Amino acid sequence: MKWQRFLSIPIFAVFLLMGFVYYVTLFVSIEDWVGLRSSDGSFHASVFSFLAFYSLFSFFVCVLTDPGRVPSSYVPDVEDRELSDQEFRRNVKHQRKCEICSTYKPQRCHHCRTCRRCVLRMDHHCQWINNCVGYWNYKAFFILVFFATVASIYSMVVCGTPVLGLSMILGSLLCWHIYLMANNMTTIEYYGGVRARWLARKSGQGYRHPFNLGVYRNVTSVLGPNMLKWFLPAAVGHLKDGSSFRIAHDTRQIT
Repeated sequence: MKWQRFLSIPIFAVFLLMGFVYYVTLFVSIEDWVGLRSSDGSFHASVFSFLAFYSLFSFFVCVLTDPGRVPSSYVPDVEDRELSDQEFRRNVKHQRKCEICSTYKPQRCHHCRTCRRCVLRMDHHCQWINNCVGYWNYKAFFILVFFATVASIYSMVVCGTPVLGLSMILGSLLCWHIYLMANNMTTIEYYGGVRARWLARKSGQGYRHPFNLGVYRNVTSVLGPNMLKWFLPAAVGHLKDGSSFRIAHDTRQIT
């Protein structure tokens, strides 16, 4: 069951950390600064509580949402008439088949050894949510990091809570995923692209990430076209089945 994912030491540690920061911010920092019962104290407590509980809600969505399973009926659609049947089968076998699962997998799909299955548009396996970050929960993960970063910075700067280290870690993680989202890239694809870029330069050629459609399209492919729903972690109605993706400079989709 999905709720069993909460039976994890890292997740328990996250709850302890969130509870500790919340307690110190409200009942130590704000109380000693202006007092919780004052108008300023109530305002800052309300703002921080909203940020903290929205982070907690996003955390639950990340943990409980399946990152994306490959349909059992999935078969890659390779449209290349110049390939012979033998070349087609060899291409599918070596590039589109998981050697561990022994099943076909779409582009951007990778096998997670921790989850013991292939995950659609896999970014990484996160022990802090006891789940993979993939196609269906990447938006929730990004929102979690965003609100947790804002909450920690608000606690440190406005309320004077000593959480500098936490703010720096979360801020760095947020900047990293803003970069990835702006380039329509996963963590796995970034490190794969480093080698591809090096090989391209070595041969005197250029390299561009094939799924980079421009900043706006990249962002809306994750957060959705409706800006009013950008920060709703469960609003993923814009996502399709996760087996095909539009590629740059082309109207085709790669599957």
